[in-house]
Amino acid sequence: MRFINEASDAHEVHHDHHARHDCHGHGHHHHIHSLPCEGGRLKSVFYWAIGLNLAYVLLEAVYGLRSGSMGLLSDAGHNLSDVASLFIALIAFKAAGRQPTPRYSYGYGKATIEASLLNAVILYVAVIFIVIEAAERLLHPVAVDGDEIAWVAGAGVIVNGVTAWMLMRHSHSDLNVKGAFLHMVADTLVSVGVVASGIIIHYTGLTWLDPAVGIAIGAVIAAGSWSLLRESMRMALDGVPSNIDMAVVERRISGTPGVKSFHHLHVWPLSTTSTALTVHVVMSSPDDIDGVISRVRRSVEDLGISHSTIEAETGEDSCTCRECSM
Repeated sequence: MRFINEASDAHEVHHDHHARHDCHGHGHHHHIHSLPCEGGRLKSVFYWAIGLNLAYVLLEAVYGLRSGSMGLLSDAGHNLSDVASLFIALIAFKAAGRQPTPRYSYGYGKATIEASLLNAVILYVAVIFIVIEAAERLLHPVAVDGDEIAWVAGAGVIVNGVTAWMLMRHSHSDLNVKGAFLHMVADTLVSVGVVASGIIIHYTGLTWLDPAVGIAIGAVIAAGSWSLLRESMRMALDGVPSNIDMAVVERRISGTPGVKSFHHLHVWPLSTTSTALTVHVVMSSPDDIDGVISRVRRSVEDLGISHSTIEAETGEDSCTCRECSM
């Protein structure tokens, strides 16, 4: 049995432990990602994003209550859920950076997946409340100050736009950050819509536009959050992450020199940025167990699989279960 471990911030290579059995060899390889420099910058981005959005929530709530604007109040509720989402994502991100323990041998990376799922649920709960309140306002219209709505929502365009810009560079490799980034982009567009409705109300007196915008906000949030909910639910259930193409993984393994066939292939997320794989490979020859294990591992690394456990079998492939891939 052979284990190769790589861990820590600099991907420090730990000791190789190996032993041989007559018919089996195992290769185990993983990375634990805690980002010392990049992670520090991302934490600063989260702090600034939380502070800016919390200040804007208070501004919207005060002026929404003063003007009676459903558009402002619903957007304040949504932005408050964004503050909670950013806070949850920050906590999960910090937890993921902690080292593994004997009790949590994979570390705490799974917290980022659970945070993503919780954030998606929070957004849909916010949508329900927004739509219910907006529908009530449509049935019982309330006079609002369109000019005030436009000015406050204009501040939202700036706050949400700046927050989205700060998160953008970190959003390509982490579902947590991507979710926060998409929320901020959607919020920026929503704020633009509220500005437009405020101007129209100011000049036309069409107060029904305010709750209508509230319902539109709910629809935008629901549509924009669907992919986050779907992906975080899949990852919470240990499904294959959307960035991993299993057909490509299978081709890479089967095309590895020395591999006759394989079975018991499993791929699942360890966190929103780290993916694991286990597989049993049947070798063409028993003479190069370590080489086959190393080649299989390297063949899938560039696909985003940072933690792999490979069992090399030198006997005939006797697997008949439904998990056999070849």
